[in-house]
Amino acid sequence: MTEKRMDKLVRNEKMDLQKLFPMIRTREEVLSLIHENEELNQIFAGWERIYQKEFLDFCTGVRGIKILYDSFFKEIFNPEYTPERLNELLSLLIGETVKIVMILPNDSTRIADEKSLLVMDMVVELEDGSIANVEVQKIGYLFPGQRSACYSSDLLLRQYKRLRGERGKHFSYKDIKTVYTIVFFERSPKEFHKQKKNYIHKFEQKSDTGLEMELLQKYCFIALDIFREKQHNKDIMSELDAWLVFLGMDEPEMIEKLIGQYPKFRSMYEDIYDLCQNVGRVMKMFSKELQELDRNTVQYMIDEMQDEINEKQGTIIEQQGMINKQQDIIEEQNREIEKLKQLILEKRSRK
Repeated sequence: MTEKRMDKLVRNEKMDLQKLFPMIRTREEVLSLIHENEELNQIFAGWERIYQKEFLDFCTGVRGIKILYDSFFKEIFNPEYTPERLNELLSLLIGETVKIVMILPNDSTRIADEKSLLVMDMVVELEDGSIANVEVQKIGYLFPGQRSACYSSDLLLRQYKRLRGERGKHFSYKDIKTVYTIVFFERSPKEFHKQKKNYIHKFEQKSDTGLEMELLQKYCFIALDIFREKQHNKDIMSELDAWLVFLGMDEPEMIEKLIGQYPKFRSMYEDIYDLCQNVGRVMKMFSKELQELDRNTVQYMIDEMQDEINEKQGTIIEQQGMINKQQDIIEEQNREIEKLKQLILEKRSRK
């Protein structure tokens, strides 16, 4: 495809979203606002070219904005102003109607700096007292089950301490409600790619005898990269899939298709592009996301390298064990040879 043809396609995509959302500025307008402000100009110049392009693309409608960035997600799903949005999304994921009553602080006792592994992290209390922890991971880190179990246990313990403190002698374990851990992966861990047919996985503890007991911890993992592969060029078949398109896909044609089938999403995109009118604020939000992304990438590389080192050390230990066994066999064979030699010498001496 020629460069001229590619430019034409980009312009067409851009015009499609501008037609849907007239408030979208042109590239020239955005750049002019940046260059006129010394602080914004310095911020923009400090980004790598790939991120400059990403920022300009979503501000001018060439691509949709990354809804799952922490700042943007919390802006669009703020339970104080638009509780119905997160209520609906959580209800679809959990499988029953839920209602958020408040946001809880998420400065929990997570080990070390685990919070830095997350692109987005929000903890909310539901109407029935249950707690939902909604996380977004840009990269699916190693040991997702173990990590999620630790975070879930932490929230469960926080709930127990709070209720015990509030209710004193009237406290009962029956007061403790379910803790939901909901994790969106933009790029899911390797375990999830063993089941390419599924992009949503739900877990809870169950007895092997059929005995029913409420053990309070439930998990929902959403692999958005697998969803994107399955959804590409297909119709949106359900309400939940519509939400996942909104959260995980930024192609203009998918945005247009989503709004056509589910008009309620138009107001959410309008909120996003109204936000983009304040270029300075959005640039600072985007800079914060890039800083978190850098930390996440470094931590991921450390984890991955450590896992590779552990694997190689395991291989070395295994190989050393095999070498030791071979040496034991050789030594045993040498002893047998010495015995045979001794027998031969004894027979010769008798002659």
